[in-house]
Amino acid sequence: MIRVLIADDQEMVRMGFRMILESHDDIEVVADVPDGVSAVSKARELRPDVCLLDIRMPGLDGLEVTRQLAGPDVPDPLKVVVVTTFDLDEYVYTALRNGASGFLLKDAGPALLIEAVRAADRGDALVSPQITVRLLKHFDGGSPAKAQVAPPSEPLTARELDVVKAAARGLTNSEIGAELYMSLSTVKTHLASVQSKIGARNRVETAAWAWRSGVVS
Repeated sequence: MIRVLIADDQEMVRMGFRMILESHDDIEVVADVPDGVSAVSKARELRPDVCLLDIRMPGLDGLEVTRQLAGPDVPDPLKVVVVTTFDLDEYVYTALRNGASGFLLKDAGPALLIEAVRAADRGDALVSPQITVRLLKHFDGGSPAKAQVAPPSEPLTARELDVVKAAARGLTNSEIGAELYMSLSTVKTHLASVQSKIGARNRVETAAWAWRSGVVS
């Protein structure tokens, strides 16, 4: 059972998400809260498997909640998926830098919401397909958000580079396997190796690194 916390300042949105999520036997909503302070408190108390966070909320916004629950300095981070109406590059950049495992628009539809929760739970990530490449390009060299990229601890192999490039285009592990003629376990092994070499915590950070470092252009 995947235990989910929902944080959104609109009651109708929380009710809608709860109905969608709990229509699936493998998902349980353990709490829904209307503001960021309650989100942090409840998440730390209940330790849900996945937190669904809106961005614009009273008290603390979803970006700050993400940082407190999943940020680089959090010793035991939770998995966060940001779900928002606002398709703004700065929001996406900040959410991912603060540790979010995924970023969805509220109009993405029920199927993608369910898949985002399941992906986060298994340590994968999902970004709304209609904005995936544009969002990741935000980390490209032409972006003001670009920071200095540290080199990998050791060079990536040719196959690791192939996998990284595919991930940076927004492909899932299954799609990468099909495109590169690899088993799912081999894809995961390559991604884990890359993450270790570049110091990334998840596939979203790996894809961002690919754009920022010029591996993908």
